[in-house]
Amino acid sequence: MNKKLLDKINYPSDLRKFEKKDLKQISNELRNELIEVVSETGGHLGAGLGVVELTVALHYVFNTPQDKLVWDVGHQCYPHKIITGRKDKIRTLRQGGGLSGFTKRSESEYDPFGAAHSSTSISSTLGMATAKKLSNDSNNVIAVIGDGAMSAGMAYEAMNNAGAMKSRLIVILNDNDMSIARPVGAMSKYLARLLSGKIYFSFRETIKLILSAFSKRFSKRAGKAEDMLRSMFTGGTLFSELGFYYIGPIDGHDVDNMVTILDNIKDTKYDGPILIHAITKKGKGYEPAEQSGDKYHGVSKFNVITGEQAKKKSNAASYTKVFANTLIKHAEKDTKIIGITGAMPSGTGLDLFEKKFPDRMFDVGIAEQHGVTFAAGLATEGYKPFAAIYSTFLQRAYDQVVHDVAIQSLPVRFAIDRAGLVGADGPTHAGSFDITYLSTLPNFVVMAASDEAELVRMINTSVNINDRPSAFRYPRGNGVGITLPGIDETLEIGKGKVITEGKQAAILSFGGRLQECLKAFEVLSSKGIKVTIVDARFAKPIDEKLIMEIAANHEVVVSIEEGSVGGFGSHVMQLLSNRGVFDKGLKFRAMILPDQFIDQDDPKKMYEKAGLDSDSIVGTIENALNSNVVIAQNKNKNSN
Repeated sequence: MNKKLLDKINYPSDLRKFEKKDLKQISNELRNELIEVVSETGGHLGAGLGVVELTVALHYVFNTPQDKLVWDVGHQCYPHKIITGRKDKIRTLRQGGGLSGFTKRSESEYDPFGAAHSSTSISSTLGMATAKKLSNDSNNVIAVIGDGAMSAGMAYEAMNNAGAMKSRLIVILNDNDMSIARPVGAMSKYLARLLSGKIYFSFRETIKLILSAFSKRFSKRAGKAEDMLRSMFTGGTLFSELGFYYIGPIDGHDVDNMVTILDNIKDTKYDGPILIHAITKKGKGYEPAEQSGDKYHGVSKFNVITGEQAKKKSNAASYTKVFANTLIKHAEKDTKIIGITGAMPSGTGLDLFEKKFPDRMFDVGIAEQHGVTFAAGLATEGYKPFAAIYSTFLQRAYDQVVHDVAIQSLPVRFAIDRAGLVGADGPTHAGSFDITYLSTLPNFVVMAASDEAELVRMINTSVNINDRPSAFRYPRGNGVGITLPGIDETLEIGKGKVITEGKQAAILSFGGRLQECLKAFEVLSSKGIKVTIVDARFAKPIDEKLIMEIAANHEVVVSIEEGSVGGFGSHVMQLLSNRGVFDKGLKFRAMILPDQFIDQDDPKKMYEKAGLDSDSIVGTIENALNSNVVIAQNKNKNSN
């Protein structure tokens, strides 16, 4: 499609030069550009398609970047990026050195707040609005939040605060009846009830016309009448009770009407928070997305004409599917097994579990804190809850993991997907910290799968842990393609497994780097360096007996893990230090993720940058052995 208008727009200031009548064509051109871009790069498509008109209207009416515009999560920000100075780079989305798939402060002044996790927009914009008030700055602050994100408690905490403070803040509720999966809970039903009524804004405009006929001395009484009529017409609104001036529902794809409404709000002297309830359609304007169950939330590269996505071919099952299928097998035998997810049924594989056991799978919405304590409550009654939550999302519920689960030694099982680096989603979605933040907790069992067979064994093991919490982590993507064991094959808690045996150096591998360790083993063997490799399996409790034996019989010991400092390697170092092993000359090296956030890239390149690939393992062992050469020679001379 010829993008004759969009070609003239590099920044919102260019957009504002057009007539209002041009905005519909600009929106159509922007939508087609988005489809073409994501077909080449992959990424989040459906959410962006749903906010094209809203994006155009917001930048047309408000004076961004002086007026601050914050997109919740950021999945829907691609159209925003195209018209805010990044059009020439938009085909580098989610690639190494390219644009982030989310909003990012360091990328553009039009991204005032970095967002990749849900439900932060109202809190952050309330902070901005308060700062502006303190600085006598009259610029506007706008948050755009989806209905799925409204299932998180943080959004209501912020709204409650904003209403009490009577802050000048504009919140746009982008209601598309979808997050990643369909939203759940009372809020979803409440919004549906609002939508089932008449479009409220036209009614408000009628009321405004009526009120304008009253003399000023009746305006206060008339305002109360309007509130009464609004309550009768819509059944009242929770948002109004929270202190927000509620407008809606309105058609979020009617760009002309959106501009009119936003213009009115921009110019109003109303001193308090305003919520605009906009109805949009995820995947709008692209039939394959509109027909898809998840509205093309996240896609790989695809054929624009057919919508067919490019799929990487692999003979191995994904770790996510292995988890789901194994849990289903256990649930067929054990009616106490429960699946819990936080708005990620397909991402965690629990959509498969739900098909088999609809009464035993609970999607709590984007509410990880609630989900963890909900699981704790189930555990008190003898059930076996499996909380399937991505590593990076479980961070949001850490207080509940500590207080509601760990302190009470409740047998909640945490299935931690997306462990380690995750490629195009970058640092916000990387599972970098769970080994550390869980292994510090007393009486916690922490496991990491080196392959899909080990994952099955760890699930089997966790089913039988009934006296304390447990967690098993596994990476994104496919396994290594090996035969899976049955569901009766379990692990002895706290016991590692020796894979190869050597005499000079030993590698203690925890998690998904085992294949890289085996590659390093081949290289080192070709150089005459004999290496022992251990699949540690457990970061808590660690295999103290095996580790001490390894330390006593090797010159160099290296630990490796896809996690930050404070994890498996730190616990090994603590053990060796307390036992006085370092006094005897042992050389120990802990290979962990570096003390930095690693930007998006191909996963292989990310691990090379992190220093957790086979070449880095070889180099670490060789350098450690070479550092001992002089000491060894001196000892030999003394012995003679």
